[in-house]
Amino acid sequence: MLVAELTGRVLARLGAGPVFGVVGSGNFHVTNALRAAGVEFYATRHEAGAATAADAYARTSGRVAIVSTHQGCGLTNAMTGIGEAAKSRTPLLVLTADTPESDPLNNFRIDQDALVRSVGALSHRVRSPGTALEDTVHAYRTALHERRTVVLNLPLDVQAMDAPEPGEIEPIGPAPLVEPDEPGLAALTGLLRNAERPVFIAGRGARGAASEISALAEACGALLATSAVANGLFHENPWSLGISGGFASPLAAELITGADLIVGWGCALNRWTTKQGKLIGPGARLAQVDIEKLGEQRPIDAGVLGDCALTAAALLSRVEKRDGYRSPELRERIAARARWSTADFTDESTGTRIDPRTLSAELDRILPAERVVAVDSGNFMGYPSAYLSVPDELGFCFTQAFQSIGLGLATALGAALAQPGRLPVAALGDGGFHMAVADLETAVRLRLPLVVVVYHDAAYGAEVHHFPGDHATVTFPPTDAAAIGRGFGCAGVTVRTPADLAGVREWLAGPRETPLVIDAKITDDGGSWWLAEAFHGH
Repeated sequence: MLVAELTGRVLARLGAGPVFGVVGSGNFHVTNALRAAGVEFYATRHEAGAATAADAYARTSGRVAIVSTHQGCGLTNAMTGIGEAAKSRTPLLVLTADTPESDPLNNFRIDQDALVRSVGALSHRVRSPGTALEDTVHAYRTALHERRTVVLNLPLDVQAMDAPEPGEIEPIGPAPLVEPDEPGLAALTGLLRNAERPVFIAGRGARGAASEISALAEACGALLATSAVANGLFHENPWSLGISGGFASPLAAELITGADLIVGWGCALNRWTTKQGKLIGPGARLAQVDIEKLGEQRPIDAGVLGDCALTAAALLSRVEKRDGYRSPELRERIAARARWSTADFTDESTGTRIDPRTLSAELDRILPAERVVAVDSGNFMGYPSAYLSVPDELGFCFTQAFQSIGLGLATALGAALAQPGRLPVAALGDGGFHMAVADLETAVRLRLPLVVVVYHDAAYGAEVHHFPGDHATVTFPPTDAAAIGRGFGCAGVTVRTPADLAGVREWLAGPRETPLVIDAKITDDGGSWWLAEAFHGH
């Protein structure tokens, strides 16, 4: 057995996977070793797509997915996706070949360790045949238990060396839950007992804890909201305000600003979630529950270092039932207006272009409710985020920590494979669509029933609307995205008016054996409502 084969076998026995990648000579053997051991492999057309699809799969499945890249250029191609995963603390394992130390003039040679560390990922290495088992297990355990993106470098000379049989592989379960600290519990209990208008905002760290947090909110009379990445967590709760931050509806923003206590559950309460702090009302107290980095984004009045579900359960026994922020009248207002709807705008569609709000609201109505929505970055992104509802926190995949355009299509690929019972929807701008278009072929090859919605304004809309001056560098001739989709083997529909969505209904009624590209020619929105705030954070 060679080291490359041992690495693949060990990861398969640990339960890692599936694998996404572009195979070259450097990662050929380890990828085939994974496949031979039963790990599913998905070939993408670009390494950035592989890294992002694996990131999305991990986020929506709970498994440690794997990325496989060639040394040097294969790794550099994947770095934007790796950077996004690292910033999002996605448990992800990147297997990348590396050049031998004995070949310093190799064309592929770069300082891979420094490159990986520069984007916030951890760089590990298979050092020798004698340590290969230990190195591989350690990399996997670190990704799983520390919620980190780990790059495991596999030098070509070490890969080709003989390795001992791995023997019995001890299974690695989830990391032990962090019990909440008593001083933090006491401080937060005091705040909850005195709060008259509490709001709970849950983030990525609260996924899986919806029932415990909801029960505590019921006892305290708290309203519920989420950060963008946790969208859907409280989908069926009548006291849910939806997303907090730039995507918040007018009513959600009003009620969050009116809170006298805001508690972040697995949520950093960063500039995006708090709308540059504008959603924190005068005199509001802040508290945070998380397993690390309390108070990193802004000062807090109380913090509990602990698991969100355990903390909520512990607090439930310490607080007395009270109405708090809740009332029958407010419940009716939330039911009517907490989510963005057609009542919040005047339709500005023309005979040749559709209002992106109208488009999004209509798609929300006609697409199946069991869906997983992936959103690319750009001026358009607030529309699908605000108007397309999702059934739970696994129904929304938001790869935006790096704010890179071009990741949305691959995000949808990974989410679709992780959630095969749901309709996958990729919401892209035309800039991101053209940047990542090669992986349309991947969706066709995998026969994914993917709906690709292109919010098409023939420009990088963020720059057009928010930066005065000559826009020749950020505007483009119109293209036919539907025809491009058909060229890859997709179905294609051009939408200029709501009536044109009949083609979408026809595709939904059919076998859905190929992806659908919706080329939506959208009206000029003059700059989206959320983006002006976002640019204050650049």
